[in-house]
Amino acid sequence: MTQDELKALVGQAALQYVTPGEVVGVGTGSTVNKFIDALASIKDRIPGAVSSSEASTARLKALGIPVLEASAVEGLSVYIDGADEIDAKGYMVKGGGAALTREKIVAAMSGRFVCIADESKMVPVLGAFPLPVEVIPMAAARLARQFGAMGGSAKLRIKDGHPLVTDNGQHILDVTGLKIGDPLAFECEVNQWPGVVTVGVFAHQKASVCLLGTPGGVRTLTF
Repeated sequence: MTQDELKALVGQAALQYVTPGEVVGVGTGSTVNKFIDALASIKDRIPGAVSSSEASTARLKALGIPVLEASAVEGLSVYIDGADEIDAKGYMVKGGGAALTREKIVAAMSGRFVCIADESKMVPVLGAFPLPVEVIPMAAARLARQFGAMGGSAKLRIKDGHPLVTDNGQHILDVTGLKIGDPLAFECEVNQWPGVVTVGVFAHQKASVCLLGTPGGVRTLTF
């Protein structure tokens, strides 16, 4: 199967984690788009979704799925999202779609995080994928130097010749050259740096379940 077909497979499989009558948390990205398409088939069974990005909100609404503000919902039983990397403990790197801060907020509201991904996203150690970090623009240069002192190389994400601006009005640094052996400690440390909005390591909001698309079908991992 193609990577696109694997994404559709896990998107469809994620429907089993959606509880009828309950609001579902929805992430961002190409794999999640397949889940949103699948979710439309049961939209009459749920009151709506809490979305982690403007892009997902637009797709949900286009398919007739109501989108609720996070502030209007006390909690979510499940959050379904993709990952740029996931390890054997359910720790992830996320933010390739620049929605990491809102993704982390919705994940924190949820009792269970179901990660949907194709098997290329499974890694022994996080860090091969450039680590996204959402930052306040005035701090970007200083934070790039701080990552450099750690052994990484940080570059401002550019779109259409200008720094990419997130849904929160901030910028993204993409950091390469790091091996993140202790994701919990790394997330705690970097989140303390002045100017960091969110680091794209999801260790405190790790996956509970990963639906991994493989040529042999969907492989379910629990953490």
